Amino acid sequence: MDEEDSERQGLPAVRATELRLAALEATEDALVFPSGAAALSTALMSLTRAGDHVVLFRDCHRRTRQFVIAILGRFGVSHTILPHDDIQALAEVVGPRTRAVVVESLAGPFLTCIDLPALVAAARPIGRPRILVDATLATPYNVRPFLLGADLVVHDASVYLTGYHDVAAGVVCGPSSLLGPIRDLRGLLDLHSDPHAVALLDQGLSTLALRMDRQNTSALSLAQSLERHPTIEQVFYPLLPSHPSHSVARKLLHGGGGVVSFVVKGGREAAARVVSRCKLVLPGLASGVETRIEPPALTCYGSLDEEQLTVIGVPPGLVRLSVGLEEPADLLADLLHALGS
Repeated sequence: MDEEDSERQGLPAVRATELRLAALEATEDALVFPSGAAALSTALMSLTRAGDHVVLFRDCHRRTRQFVIAILGRFGVSHTILPHDDIQALAEVVGPRTRAVVVESLAGPFLTCIDLPALVAAARPIGRPRILVDATLATPYNVRPFLLGADLVVHDASVYLTGYHDVAAGVVCGPSSLLGPIRDLRGLLDLHSDPHAVALLDQGLSTLALRMDRQNTSALSLAQSLERHPTIEQVFYPLLPSHPSHSVARKLLHGGGGVVSFVVKGGREAAARVVSRCKLVLPGLASGVETRIEPPALTCYGSLDEEQLTVIGVPPGLVRLSVGLEEPADLLADLLHALGS
């Protein structure tokens, strides 16, 4: 590492925030990045080389899937995508060249909560791949994956860790032995974070517990109310008894997080109508202090037709609600109005 890299990576304020993030995740160290995508992609590049293999689950973030398929694949890294939380299938696909298993603590639009200790137990005896967990939606307030057996924990810190839609940042947490090569690659690619952005991230960490406690409570309350609404086919929230991951979520999570997904009757048109009729709830994807709502079939999956949506398991009427800090009764009244009640 040359003198310039050393100076840029060793700013005292940035380093203090990294150590604070490590403490939150109960890891030895942490590294900040300009974005969550930069954090995750750099971690995966440091773990793999030509001929290696990576395992993903189908409900992982689409940008993660695109990076593994399009970029790592270009350099000779193969991959396998497993259905949702199919831990039993790991034994069939993990081999001596499997270098990473990538999973999210709360995954995709359906908020799947994977049984991380069971996943670790299934994967570790076979080639000892690194378990990399994207814990963005759960946050360290609701789960600490490292204490459950993960090797590396990644966050898009632009979401809940900062909380205010005012900065882009990412973080990788883990042991120093794994973070050393990631730090070197960060320097080589010049993926250093703006100190001002890191200062805003550090400021957001001060209110993380307060924000997440409120968002956990509000999201669960809204999910319970929406589940009773006649125009909604299904509600996805990990702490609802109806959720497929309910038993795992109850065991592993302190709270269910701030995202609620639901399917409205009537497909894309009905989902778009609900979003357009909201007044207090703002359109958009970002999670933070302001509640946002978006219909995935018209936004990130807008280029897909009905048949293609069915193939990837996304209902046309799906709506994603990122619950903020507003009064829950006001949010519910706005949503009921949008649903036509």
